[in-house]
Amino acid sequence: MSIHQEVARRRTFAIISHPDAGKTTLTEKLLMYAGAIHIAGSVKARKASRHATSDWMEIEKQRGISVASSVMQMEYRDCVINLLDTPGHQDFSEDTYRVLTAVDAALMVIDAANGVEAQTLRLLEVCRARNTPIVTFVNKMDREVQQPLDLLDEIERTLGMSTIPFTWPVGMGKRFYGVCDLRHDCMRVFQAGADRINENEETIAHFDDPALQQRFGSELSTALQEIDLIKGASPPFNQEEFLAGKQTPVFFGSAINNFGVREILDALVELAPPPESRHAIQREVVPDEKKFSGMVFKIQANMNPAHRDRIAFVRVCSGHFKRGMNLKVSRSGKDIRTSTVVSFLSQRRDILEEAYPGDIIGIPNHGTLQLGDTLTEGEVLQFTGLPFFAPEMFRTVEVADPLRSKQLKLGLAQLGEEGAIQVFRPHLGNMLLLGAVGVLQFEVVTHRLQHEYQVAARIAPAKYQLARWITADDPKELQRFIDANSHRIAYDAVDAPTFLASFGAELSVAQENWPAIRFHKLREHAGLVFQDHSDS
Repeated sequence: MSIHQEVARRRTFAIISHPDAGKTTLTEKLLMYAGAIHIAGSVKARKASRHATSDWMEIEKQRGISVASSVMQMEYRDCVINLLDTPGHQDFSEDTYRVLTAVDAALMVIDAANGVEAQTLRLLEVCRARNTPIVTFVNKMDREVQQPLDLLDEIERTLGMSTIPFTWPVGMGKRFYGVCDLRHDCMRVFQAGADRINENEETIAHFDDPALQQRFGSELSTALQEIDLIKGASPPFNQEEFLAGKQTPVFFGSAINNFGVREILDALVELAPPPESRHAIQREVVPDEKKFSGMVFKIQANMNPAHRDRIAFVRVCSGHFKRGMNLKVSRSGKDIRTSTVVSFLSQRRDILEEAYPGDIIGIPNHGTLQLGDTLTEGEVLQFTGLPFFAPEMFRTVEVADPLRSKQLKLGLAQLGEEGAIQVFRPHLGNMLLLGAVGVLQFEVVTHRLQHEYQVAARIAPAKYQLARWITADDPKELQRFIDANSHRIAYDAVDAPTFLASFGAELSVAQENWPAIRFHKLREHAGLVFQDHSDS
């Protein structure tokens, strides 16, 4: 196949949702329907012998939640699907934001009982900012949930996009009988599923068979009335509006029962876009260019704790990757060996021979690669859009056993490089500071230090409540500011100077007294390109 044909058959998407909407369960079932796994893992049961394929970290298995993004590649209907499962918990939103920069579409999972929840809304804002196409799956129809018309109305109001139902539910809870497929004018009958695919799914060709009314009662009559209503009120599906993030196709189902999953896979193959051009500071990069380029959007330490490994997740943006090819890090000019590059099925890794735009490849390295790095065959490029957010919570950290100080520094350096936590080195003093968006990040870091680095860390509240990265047009003026505020200055993982404040008034005073200094809420990537999210 030509590179153009390979690009055309790629689909790269992230699954996003509020916690407990069923995202990890749906991920498992998509893998199962695509033939990547044969039996779905138990997502919630803590004592179960199986765990979700996408939950590989020990703390995830204990808690039944996803706290790290994972990548899975599979083939379905002659398409190569790259599926990125993201953390649902808001404390890990930074990881999710960065994953959204690496995908071409998103699958939004909504709990039919709870509707659109806060974290979903936050993630959708990121998708909207990037005009990411969104497919919506309304999950848990086998429970007592909100009325489907009310759910559609809520999605439209809160997300600001038109909903186009592709399927429609017949009943809910114990009287959930199935869904009507509005494109193919048929009904798929619901059966409570297990952890394997039901090959004998019943499909009824027409809705107007009198026997159906007898079998499904008033639920079918109500569903047909609602279908007439939405056909009259909803605009027709428009592929261009969908690709611009202005329309979302909506599917109803129950992932735990394998119901509605195949329709989602089909929709992603038929509707989601193949890889598109990506913006670099120097130029626009087209996917079917001959030369390879890729961007590091995630780093994960200790996927295999026994080997103390560190994997850089790279989104292939252009060209044809071949194992053994020589790649250069644009930021540092260093060469990268690619003889041990891997592909993913969550924690399972296979040596990769080749990859194309849209694929996610894993490059083992020992600190050579940082989040936001661009890899090329020699051209200097820097892809844009990978965000780092100013922390909202701070903790001091010290080691319980002074003999383990070296291991603490190593562990924090690696966890900081992967973005699990932000580590700050104060301008004055030796005690490291941890910064996070959410409090659960501190708990995960403490757990990982203990289990992956054998370090018992003491974490205590710090006096700071906000941070801003600082820049200035005049380097001497920046240095003067650092010298005058040395007790409030720290440096992050890429040595970007940061101003720390105990309360908002301190920041306001600094801004007033130092008009030449810019204070930033967001740092874009390792190349220190700061966005316009400044307070000055």
